[in-house]
Amino acid sequence: MRNREALEGVLFALPYLLVFSVFLLYPLLKGLYMSLHDWNAIYPSQSEFVLFENYVRMMNDPLFWNALWNTVYFVALTVPPLVVLGLVLALGVNRQLKGRRFLRMVFFSPYVLTVAVVALIWIELYAPSYGVFNYYIGQLGISPPNWLNSATFGMPAVALATIWWTLGFNFVILLSARQGIPERLYEAARLDGAYGWRAFRDITLPQMKPALLFVTVVQFIASFQIFGQVFIMTGGGPGNATDTIVMYLYKAAFNQHEFGYAAAVGYFLFVALIAVSMANYKLAGDSA
Repeated sequence: MRNREALEGVLFALPYLLVFSVFLLYPLLKGLYMSLHDWNAIYPSQSEFVLFENYVRMMNDPLFWNALWNTVYFVALTVPPLVVLGLVLALGVNRQLKGRRFLRMVFFSPYVLTVAVVALIWIELYAPSYGVFNYYIGQLGISPPNWLNSATFGMPAVALATIWWTLGFNFVILLSARQGIPERLYEAARLDGAYGWRAFRDITLPQMKPALLFVTVVQFIASFQIFGQVFIMTGGGPGNATDTIVMYLYKAAFNQHEFGYAAAVGYFLFVALIAVSMANYKLAGDSA
């Protein structure tokens, strides 16, 4: 009977395992194999085995470190606002407000747009001559910047567009988490004289901690993989001021045709994301 149950379990899992192996496991192993070679995309059999030379080259490339710094900068610009604003909006809409269903739709609607649509909208908003931002800045008598062609403002401009675009995801997750907190906990807290900040600190935050951890880790991973907005809005420029890790990988693979080196960069990103995720979970566990 046990053998039959085990066989049935394997048969039920087989379709998923097949898809997982073809579309996830094989590419993962293939990428590692490529990263150890000077990969010839046209004649793979002629690829030269170079062991860790691609990784050594990556560590010695100033452009790689520039892209890594820009990625970390982007993460710092986006993750805290996305988590904090998502929490604020979720707590605000959870109140008994008129039109809160409409507000939910408004806050979430940007998230359904594609990255190309979002990028094109914000390119128009940042336009030097007729953009909304520069128009109102000019009305204040201040010389407006050329947002997307500025080494100083380029990355913050992309970050602002990303926050507007992806905030709805965090909002929905955190709103759902807040609505899952039993109201009897707040009723008991009010009987003990706990209102406002004390109720938020002692009930809301602890109860919403799993959701907050989830959106934080998801946003870290998404922000570390930033590509589409940068590719469309700035192309990594001016110069390399808005280059990110994935943009750097893309240029190595499709501009310079160095697929083995690009695979090494991809594996660095893969390990970095695992490390960041583990660090987030560890910090959350220590603060519990």
